[in-house]
Amino acid sequence: MNPSSGCRVMMTTDAVGGVWTYATALTRGLCARGHEVALVAMGPPPDREQLASLRDIEGLSIEVTGLALEWMDPDGADRHAGDVLLALADEVCPDVVHLNSYREAALGWPAPILVVAHSCVWSWWESCRGLLPEEPRWDHYGAAVASGLSTADAWVAPTSAFRRNIERHYAPRTAGRVIHNGADVPVCVSPKEHFILAAGRLWDEAKNLSALEAIAAGLEWPVRAAGPTREPGKGGQRQACRGMQHLGGLSHDEMIAQMWRAGIFVSPALYEPFGLSVLEAAAAGCALVLSDIASFRELWAGAAVRQAGRLAGAGRDVAAGVSR
Repeated sequence: MNPSSGCRVMMTTDAVGGVWTYATALTRGLCARGHEVALVAMGPPPDREQLASLRDIEGLSIEVTGLALEWMDPDGADRHAGDVLLALADEVCPDVVHLNSYREAALGWPAPILVVAHSCVWSWWESCRGLLPEEPRWDHYGAAVASGLSTADAWVAPTSAFRRNIERHYAPRTAGRVIHNGADVPVCVSPKEHFILAAGRLWDEAKNLSALEAIAAGLEWPVRAAGPTREPGKGGQRQACRGMQHLGGLSHDEMIAQMWRAGIFVSPALYEPFGLSVLEAAAAGCALVLSDIASFRELWAGAAVRQAGRLAGAGRDVAAGVSR
């Protein structure tokens, strides 16, 4: 591909978490360089604010499908999804298909396929619960992920730690490439305030915000937690964290504004293939307190120090550092 001539990219995404931030930032960058992007949203539809933030991007088209994400449909019951996506590809005529998921790579696309590995159920389960899922539907999921990765022309992981997880669980036929995520956070010169900020899906045990909840009342600084409480496709929602001010689900701009103000950003995650919110918090000048997991050690080596203590109630070492 010749970048000067412009390429047409069809990119899948979802609006549930950091994949949306990643995909839209990448889309903005590609379009600014003269490429065209057809962004195909799967899963729960993006909200009005998420869509409004993309209106000024020239060369972008958006298709909201409502198709089930693979972790929401592990046994592949939605047989119609492939037909919908391939019909869109016929309309778009992409030069490259960029998939922020796995199993769709095996559909038989009319262009080279790039798969970006952001997360996976098997490694999530292993990190959070110490074993792999045992239900047969997750065996079907694993087989579909492996097939998609081996069908793709290339695949990418955001850290070497997560690439090793993918290779160990799914044995792709090609070697994956590591490309660290980036963040474009505007510089803010406002003074820092004495509060601790955390962010994540409160219903996701991988974020481990319950560990912070357990000690929040005993900390000198107040703790604020941002993130949704309702799991997509589920009726109930998790109660707001005790001892912490719950900010609810924030737009990306609102989240960055909180990071500009916060003195410390905490991520006690049990599982985090990259940690885009941590990168954004560091760029916003927050001191970081992070769980001692392989991906964080890889990304923050030289900018963090190992602490001898453990986060109370978490049973897990923490690493702390200050981004400058």
